[in-house]
Amino acid sequence: MKINKKHLILTILLPIQIISIQLAAENAAFIEKYYSNGIYPPISSFFRIILGWIPFSVGDVLLAFGLFIFIRFIVRLIKARFKNFISKIIHFTAVLSVIYFCFYLFWGLNYYREPLAKNLNYQQNKYSTEQLQKVTAHVIEKLNEYQLEITKNDTLKVENPYSQKEMYTMAVSGYENLSKDFSQLKYQHKSVKSSLMSLLQSYNGTAGYLNPLTGEAQVNDRLPKTSYPTTTCHEMAHQIGFAAENEANFVGFLAANYNDDLYFKYASYRMAFGYCISELRKRDNSLSQELWKSVHKGVSKDFNASYVFWQQYKNPFEPLVKKGYNAYLKANKQDKGVQSYNYVVDLFISYFDRSNQL
Repeated sequence: MKINKKHLILTILLPIQIISIQLAAENAAFIEKYYSNGIYPPISSFFRIILGWIPFSVGDVLLAFGLFIFIRFIVRLIKARFKNFISKIIHFTAVLSVIYFCFYLFWGLNYYREPLAKNLNYQQNKYSTEQLQKVTAHVIEKLNEYQLEITKNDTLKVENPYSQKEMYTMAVSGYENLSKDFSQLKYQHKSVKSSLMSLLQSYNGTAGYLNPLTGEAQVNDRLPKTSYPTTTCHEMAHQIGFAAENEANFVGFLAANYNDDLYFKYASYRMAFGYCISELRKRDNSLSQELWKSVHKGVSKDFNASYVFWQQYKNPFEPLVKKGYNAYLKANKQDKGVQSYNYVVDLFISYFDRSNQL
């Protein structure tokens, strides 16, 4: 069987693309100016406009179709006893080359942009345990305040009354408010959807993801609703070009906190508390336990319910999935892998200090 020239050219282009991406990654200022604030916004807006109105996740359908094609390719290769193996592998690699190109053009180059802290003019230094304690105490105070305002009883767990679709729409208003103070965080053309693979996501231990080829924000609709607003805002942060997980966490916190709705505000501090208390536990376990005592019982019940939710989906394959995602993050300039999510605490400390909330 002859080797298709187009397939061969695309295959040759794959390593050239990989090298080019690595070279581009060394020039964050270039990426920031010409990609993240240049060609990316119209590209992302285009996909959100043409796909945002479709009620189901186009990205999930494409992902399922791609998986089917891959499995069929492997099965046919085995059945044919690896006949014409070279030409088939070149064809397969050519497809990978196109996907690789689309991934980085449509979204992936945002991994190599300048840090959000620089964008916001935050002076980030190594924070002390005392600073972390102070911020955590402040977060607990606000978390308790919103829990009590919602339930009128500090022992009652917050019950979010909204549907998932209602929260997708409500999340936009938070970004509208946020853009008045942070123009660089403006969000337009909503394209947020419940994932068709929510059950699989639950078993994978994931709350949501952005499909980089369709620009759709996918949210696991099985999540406890108290965390749903921040998860939604987190995925929307990815849509506007903040690929790093800690940065998407921070933007998600801001968008939920700027929302006029109490359940969104509660979710914002709920998320901030989770990360802050986790970091404090690593530094001083006894101090973190002491701060936990000041948390309302209703809030503790909420966190316990979330723990129970995730425990029911525990399985032997989840650690393998996390290892794969960890490797993916490290390959895209997030050296700490899945621990990158926790680095949002640096941004919290800078934000609360700069906004004089402490």
